[in-house]
Amino acid sequence: MGRSAAYGWVVGPAPRPEAEHPIDEALVSALVADQHPDVLGALRRVPGGWDNEVFRLGDDLAVRLPRRALAAGLQEGELRWLPVLAPRLPLAVPVPVRVGEPGLGYPWRWAIVRWIEGESLLSTTEPVDQIGLGAALGRFLAAIHGEAPDDAPRNAFRGVPLVDRIDRFADHLRSLPDDVDRAAVEAAWATALDEVSWAGPAVWIHGDLHPGNLVVRRGRLVGVVDFGDLTAGDPATDLAVAWMCLAPGERASLRGRLGVDAATWGRARGWALAHAVAVLAHSADDPAMASMARRTLAAALADPLS
Repeated sequence: MGRSAAYGWVVGPAPRPEAEHPIDEALVSALVADQHPDVLGALRRVPGGWDNEVFRLGDDLAVRLPRRALAAGLQEGELRWLPVLAPRLPLAVPVPVRVGEPGLGYPWRWAIVRWIEGESLLSTTEPVDQIGLGAALGRFLAAIHGEAPDDAPRNAFRGVPLVDRIDRFADHLRSLPDDVDRAAVEAAWATALDEVSWAGPAVWIHGDLHPGNLVVRRGRLVGVVDFGDLTAGDPATDLAVAWMCLAPGERASLRGRLGVDAATWGRARGWALAHAVAVLAHSADDPAMASMARRTLAAALADPLS
């Protein structure tokens, strides 16, 4: 999981991986000048990229370059599919407007994307309109969760049956801080595992939908970023965001607005637990992520089962 402000500012629950290729302002400027000189402008690095380095390009664009081969593979999915999905999505997303090719010693494709002005929901200090947040999330989820084509990407960790997460969940549970009620978490997880598996068609899912990847401006949700885990599968994966950022009343409203059945809602609660324990097990150095994970656990444990 990551934390993003506007696009690409991602901080994870583990030490930032070493870059597999050095990226600095001189390289980025040279790549843009060589391949897309008509949009060349002032560059400003956005701090803290996890899988990618991001530089503001003028006022409206950003350059996003993978720091390692794994991220380059994820970005290929975004380059292929985000332009297809973006026209039907009701919130701003970082649509690639130009694609850069390897060059000047840099080994991977890169992108120039639309910059989304704002702050991540995880880090904003402004009051957030909960009713508006729930409504905007509902519109986004309804729009993205359409049936995916056969050649849509698949992810071994997102959109899959919850039983595929059993071993990882157990590992994370063992690593939780001592003050977490492991027995309660295990009981709630067991309940989620008992839910009927997704029997509908594989739908598009964001795959990493959490407060760090929601962009807010003046207290309202305006964008969604970080589509690196975009995949096809069970929509319950994305619905877990309801326990991450919505109050109980708005959570119920979101479910009703989307017409989510009891089994899918139960699996979504399981995904919220899975995300929370994964973050909390490894976020000792990231107070914001740890706090979000604790709030998510508390919300999931307190919620009715159906």
